[in-house]
Amino acid sequence: MHYFNFNIGDYASHTRHLSLLEDLAYRRLIDAYYLAEKPFVGCPADIAKDIGMTSQIEEVYYVLTKFFEQDETGWFNKRCDEEIAKYHEKQEQAVRAGKASAKARLSKRSTTVQPTNNQEPINSIGVAKATKGARFSLDAIPEEWVLFCKKERSDLNPTVVFEGFKDYWVSVAGAKGVKADWFATWRNWVRNQKSSVVQQVQKVSFI
Repeated sequence: MHYFNFNIGDYASHTRHLSLLEDLAYRRLIDAYYLAEKPFVGCPADIAKDIGMTSQIEEVYYVLTKFFEQDETGWFNKRCDEEIAKYHEKQEQAVRAGKASAKARLSKRSTTVQPTNNQEPINSIGVAKATKGARFSLDAIPEEWVLFCKKERSDLNPTVVFEGFKDYWVSVAGAKGVKADWFATWRNWVRNQKSSVVQQVQKVSFI
């Protein structure tokens, strides 16, 4: 995971007793845990080295015993594991939704009657009808969209860009908000992003 929810009030209520170095150790441990998505392995000195706090082994060890549990796999955090599981479940749902949407589009195209004589369909006043499309309806970013964004613009956070994309197109009224191919619209949106760096969103509830 490259981002997570961060609940400021909840964090403060559970960590206000920590010293500045202990608080720093906790934040670094949480960040490293979400990034690796697995328990810490090794002695406290090894873990302290992994998070760049070799001179604060005592503080790192205190935080491990206070907020983590240890078993044969290493030092683990139940709340982090729950958030990681939710993240992957949401990603899988997005993939399934994307596949279902693509399947529906293909099915619709296969049943569409094609006009004869290589002409566009003509309405009652002699104007060619516009290609039908749909308004934007995805709640989560499909995996193929994530992969394209990472490949095309490695300096962008796909999820953050997607939230801006979704907010914009949901708010657009009328025919302008109807697209025949939302993946193509997404590709153009990613290519046109001007920001070189997108800040990662960090919002999580801690136990």
